[in-house]
Amino acid sequence: MSDPLSRRMFIQRFSSGTLAIAALGVTAFACSSDEPAASSSTTTSDQTATQPPAPVTTTTAAAATTTATPAPTIAPPQVEGSWGRAVLGSVSAYVVVRAGEAAIIDTGQRGSEGGIEQALAALDTGWSNVGTVLVTHRHPDHIGSLPAVMTAATDATAYAHPADIPQISAPRPVTPVADTESVFGLTVIHTPGHTPGHIALLEPALSVLFAGDAINGANPGVVGPNPQYTPDMGLAIESARRLGTFAYETVVFGHGEPVVGDADAAVAAMAAEL
Repeated sequence: MSDPLSRRMFIQRFSSGTLAIAALGVTAFACSSDEPAASSSTTTSDQTATQPPAPVTTTTAAAATTTATPAPTIAPPQVEGSWGRAVLGSVSAYVVVRAGEAAIIDTGQRGSEGGIEQALAALDTGWSNVGTVLVTHRHPDHIGSLPAVMTAATDATAYAHPADIPQISAPRPVTPVADTESVFGLTVIHTPGHTPGHIALLEPALSVLFAGDAINGANPGVVGPNPQYTPDMGLAIESARRLGTFAYETVVFGHGEPVVGDADAAVAAMAAEL
């Protein structure tokens, strides 16, 4: 399916408790084997800072004096990680960064590695820090740049569900992952239907569900699996319903805009209508 919309690429940067959204570009609702990749980019970011408390004032009644006690030094809360989105034409890839290490989720069409590199840079990291590449499923608009990404990220290991691995080409072996396993702090959720080995990934520390193509963004909102590209709709509907049973504040998709805030309720409500 060709991409009738703009091929512009932009990056969104998110951190724990902080959200910044680029107001450029559009993402088409599609999943196809022949969608073109995109090239240009715009970045945006936001940061939060912890302010120290005001000095504590104490009063001693007997002496009738007031003294100011310096406020104790309070360390800022530990950053649990951050994540970013690279919009690559009509499909999105994602980056998760934690403690100086990075993971990439999906790789877009062939030729999308430049956009992913910019997403890494927007999160102050690069290929040398990428140790994990997770593939939600075997469709070319999600694995097209996997060889280039793994060539650039020389220390990265790729992961996918074993049911989809035979159709995935990579310069190094792809490691199989199963339902409920954890990779880079992301919990694997097997969501077959769109493909036999489709997986979604839940990041509990950041409260984000990376849904792949198991469900889709409705711009705004969320809709179920796309029947045009889903050979087993019955199984796909069961998978969509399962995604509505987890807890997360944000859900992001291979196709469509993220749902931020009470995303689990939105997915559960959508699944109940399937």
